Amino acid sequence: MNISALELLVREQEGMEFSGRKEIAELQLRKLNRLLKREKERGSFYGGLPEGLSSLSELSRLPFTTERDLREQGNRMVLLSQSEIDRVRTEETSGTTGRAKRVYYSAADNERTVSFFAAGLSELVGPGERAMICMPFSGPGGLGELIAEAICRLGARPIPAGIGKSYGELLEVLEKEQPETFVGMPVPLLSLLRLRPKTPLRRALVSADACPGTVKREIEKRLGSRLYPHYGSREAGLGGAVTCPAFFGMHLRENDIIAEIVDEKGRVLPEGEWGELVITTIQAEAMPLIRYRTGDRTRLLSGKCPCGSALVRLDVVTRLEEGGLPMHELDNLAFRIPELIDYRAELVNGALCLEGCVSRPGGRFPEELGGYPVRWKLREVSMEDAPCYLAKRSVSFV
Repeated sequence: MNISALELLVREQEGMEFSGRKEIAELQLRKLNRLLKREKERGSFYGGLPEGLSSLSELSRLPFTTERDLREQGNRMVLLSQSEIDRVRTEETSGTTGRAKRVYYSAADNERTVSFFAAGLSELVGPGERAMICMPFSGPGGLGELIAEAICRLGARPIPAGIGKSYGELLEVLEKEQPETFVGMPVPLLSLLRLRPKTPLRRALVSADACPGTVKREIEKRLGSRLYPHYGSREAGLGGAVTCPAFFGMHLRENDIIAEIVDEKGRVLPEGEWGELVITTIQAEAMPLIRYRTGDRTRLLSGKCPCGSALVRLDVVTRLEEGGLPMHELDNLAFRIPELIDYRAELVNGALCLEGCVSRPGGRFPEELGGYPVRWKLREVSMEDAPCYLAKRSVSFV
């Protein structure tokens, strides 16, 4: 088996002939100390941290950065002038008066993301092929645009389908463009495959949402190939970790990001234990983050990947949620129903109210899911339906 394309990219970017755990740790420490020195000189948000560490094990002594810090102190975390900022990604709060969370990127930050995307996609996209991108397109430096640029670099043609289209519009894109590869969220891909079993799609990279086992197995059965999960976030520069052809977890781009797993009290956990993912973005030029608590739950897989890469691997990533029934678990249960195309859910007075669309009416649907009684409100899907998952991708408690 060939070593992962991401491993080869890391070697190329860092001028390394070989990257074992020792070499990776030394590289990360050098970059971390360079970042700490830069923060100290700027007197920025992290200016009170030590100017350097003697080993990576000392990283756990530094304080966490939280989402609240990012919202309230984000401007103090930016290390470049406004003229050097290439893109700002904003996530508004649900309230009307809350501050927006903004993450800043330089042109160099975006270039490294494109290179990462190209490495990951090279495992499943070849020259002359077409790739359908069902991700947001928002202008220069946007997520969809960066993915499209990565696909172009592979000698392939991006099909910018975007998000928010009706099923009919997406199926029309499939019919007209005949893409071999899909890039987007797992649930809408499954919806499309259930609506149009005869599809030109043969491979897929899924991201931006959890991919529970039921959804993953159903997609792989219909595509006839294994899925390539990807993990990313605004804070990680959009690209964080991606699966290789060994399909044993997602390799992290460790020359850009240090990952830790912590428990609810913030204590660092060993490999193999589940907890919250904490990231330090040692290569970020515009807005590096030190020990940022992502709110994502995963674990670091132990041992070396069968592909031969020493880069650490993340297991399945989900959101940390308190109480109730997490959306990925509900997806895992609900999509066992073969007729279900899509749905939205609310928990009302202890019962799940599921409104959804099905490929054909009259099927038998369970009266209980995840320990909750279910009230179904179903209708047959029409090609003009807009995907429900965009309206509500969480269980709402009323």
